[in-house]
Amino acid sequence: HEFDRLQVWELVHQPDYVMIIALKWIYKVKHDEYSDVLKNKARLVAEGYRQEEGIDFEKSFAPVARIEAIRIFIANAVSKNMTVYQMDVKTAFLNDELKEEVYVSQPKGFVDPDHPTHVYRLKKVLYGLKQA
Repeated sequence: HEFDRLQVWELVHQPDYVMIIALKWIYKVKHDEYSDVLKNKARLVAEGYRQEEGIDFEKSFAPVARIEAIRIFIANAVSKNMTVYQMDVKTAFLNDELKEEVYVSQPKGFVDPDHPTHVYRLKKVLYGLKQA
């Protein structure tokens, strides 16, 4: 599993008095212009809307470039006849270390048959968390 390879979480006993965040699967089907299926995609996300500031996380901040900054960058590159490349990091969220202790339930497909009552302690940020 990709989550094991990236060391996103570890299976632990459920601690007392700790909120366990539920996980859910989001599915998407990509089609071509003829409506033929190109790709089936699945993403595991945390139901982070249950997290409370000051308890589950300190601050929530998303470093996103403003559209004006992007336009200035592209205009500058064009004026200097430079080539601009774009890239996508498929598991970008799963690379960021998690500072707070966050526990999530075992989702469908990841339930350990030897420890069905255990939970996962996250080591890295997961889609849907306030820390993402």
